[in-house]
Formats: sequence, C-alpha cells, structure tokens
Amino acid sequence: MNAHQKIIFSCSPTSNPVGSDARAKLLKDPGFGRVFTDHMAVVRYDSAKGWHGARIESRANFPLDPATAVLHYAQEIFEGLKAYTRDDGGVNLFRPDANARRFRDSAERMAMAPLPEAVFIEAVEQIVRIDRAWIPGGEGSLYLRPFMIASEVFLGVKPSAEYIFAVIASPVGSYFKGGPAPVSIWVSENYTRAAIGGTGAVKCGGNYAASLRAQAEAIEHGCDQVVFVDAVERRYIEELGGMNIFFVFDDGSLSTPPLGTILPGITRDSIIALTRDAGTVVREEPYTIEQWRKDAASGRLKEAFACGTAAVISPIGKVCSVNGDFLISGGAAGPVAMGMRKQLVDIQYGRAADPHNWIRQVL
Repeated sequence: MNAHQKIIFSCSPTSNPVGSDARAKLLKDPGFGRVFTDHMAVVRYDSAKGWHGARIESRANFPLDPATAVLHYAQEIFEGLKAYTRDDGGVNLFRPDANARRFRDSAERMAMAPLPEAVFIEAVEQIVRIDRAWIPGGEGSLYLRPFMIASEVFLGVKPSAEYIFAVIASPVGSYFKGGPAPVSIWVSENYTRAAIGGTGAVKCGGNYAASLRAQAEAIEHGCDQVVFVDAVERRYIEELGGMNIFFVFDDGSLSTPPLGTILPGITRDSIIALTRDAGTVVREEPYTIEQWRKDAASGRLKEAFACGTAAVISPIGKVCSVNGDFLISGGAAGPVAMGMRKQLVDIQYGRAADPHNWIRQVL
C-alpha cells in the first residue's frame, strides 16, 4: 500500500449510543479529554498482510496480552487535531494532511510501520461524520486523537511486526474561559526534553512522559507550564512541555527556535506562514534564556507566546527560574499574540479567507 492509497472502512455503528439528552448534558462543559464519543476507527497491521481490517466501531477497550510490545518498549506515536463547526452547519478540519505527514515521519523514526496518509485522513473523516453530533457549539470543537501502538506479543528488543492504528474523539470546550489569560512558565534547570539524534521531533508518548517531572516542578513553583532549554549548553530555549514558543520584538519581527530537537508544530508552521504573508520578518534561530531576560528588561522584547493545537495561542506573562523572575509586556496579553490567535481561529471555523487551502470540509 503506497502513501496515498485509500482503504475501505467497514462501519458497525454502536448498538448503544449515548442518548441525546445525556450527550447534551455532557457537552455543556466537556473540559478537555475527559468525555469521549460513541465510536472509534481501527486499522491493523502485520508484516504478512500489511494494513488491513479497517473498521468504524463502538469505542471499546483493547484486549492486550501482558507481553504486548508497547507495554515494554514504548513503540507508540500519536497526533492531535480538531474538527470545527462552521456557521453554515458544516464541519471543517484544519490541515489534516500535515498531521498525516507528521504521523508518518514519527512512525519512520520509531521503526514502526508507516501508515498511508490517505488512510489517516479517511479514518479521521469517518469518525467526524459518524460522531458529528458530539461537536459542541460556540468555540467548542471535536478533538481527534489518532494513535498507533506496537501490538505484537513478545519480549525481545526489536521493532514490532504488528500494530494497531486507531482514532478516538473527544468533545472539548473553549480552552480558555473568559479569553486567553497570560501564563507563567518555569525554566527547567534540572531536566531536558530532547537532544540531537533523539526523538524530540517525534510526537511519541515517551517525550511527554519525560516532561512530566519538569511540569510538576513548575507547578511546585507556582507556574502554569515548564519551558525547556537545550541539552548541551543548557542555555537555548527549545519549547514548552507540549507547545512551541514565539518571541515578538520592538521592530515588529518574530523569532522561534529552529527545528531539530523540537516538535515541528502545525500551529507553529501556520503562524510562520501567516506572519510572512503579512510581510513580517520571522526568524527561526537560537535564543538564549539570558537574552530573553535581557530583552524583556530593555523593552526590546514586546511579547512571548506559546502555541499548539489545544490552546492555539497562549500569551506568556511571567518567566520564573532559580535566577529570579521577570515579566513580559507587564504580564499582559499582547496584541500580536491575540491578533494571530483570532486570525487562526477564524480560518479554522471558516469565518475568514483560507489563503493556503488549509481547510478540508468534511460535511
């Protein structure tokens, strides 16, 4: 099966869907990642058959042998994207092709069977179609979680010969109640996220597991998020625990850390494209924690913000570390971050022009 080949999904709708009244109650305040829809997509792989058995079925537990490879050697990757309801009642996906490419790249790095991009997109669209009633109104959306696990039963250290690819869906409300509030971040001195040659550019569970202790340290210091520096010199800003980062300067230019050890975020890439469309300079270059502190004090740095699928954009108001704290833009959300957030969200919901053809209309 080549990278663009389609696969036919059989569909077995659940015989016991959540009732409309119960669903409406859940959608009033779904939070993030705690409420799930009725169905899931599943496709299986083994080295003899390739990808096969594509199905849309009731969301249910996987039966796993205690020796299943993912439980021991962490061959696992995932993605995150959203479905948005347009004003005309239709449903949009935002850049699912980019998620499909990154998923394939992640599989290659983790020595897993690469999933054809067309199968990834078809699985996502099928779930949106069958569970569209779960998409909340207003600024809510349907968060889609495609993932793949190594499912062969063995204890030898080698790539698995069997995999399960699945997509589950979770209705989510607005990430920020009352609008985006500036977050405080803790500079991690004791832990690093990734190194050259590692898996920093891969969306695998191990990267996030490795960040949890640093995130806990941030919480212990009264901060919302952690930001990591590079593993070699321990000076260069890389990214937050689950988000990329941008800096806005007094000449109107933006900078963001270069790719290599960080996740190639789709929101990050979209911000770069839209900013350059407007004629603004965006640099992808190293930036040290010392320079960040100095530029914030001098006024050269006007804003800093984090970005990702879940929150879209989070302004950064305060940076804390063992060397002392400092504010950015007086601790307030800045106009560049908020303007870029509105521009992105309006494209996602179909309220603004889509100059790069990022929107895929599912319904």
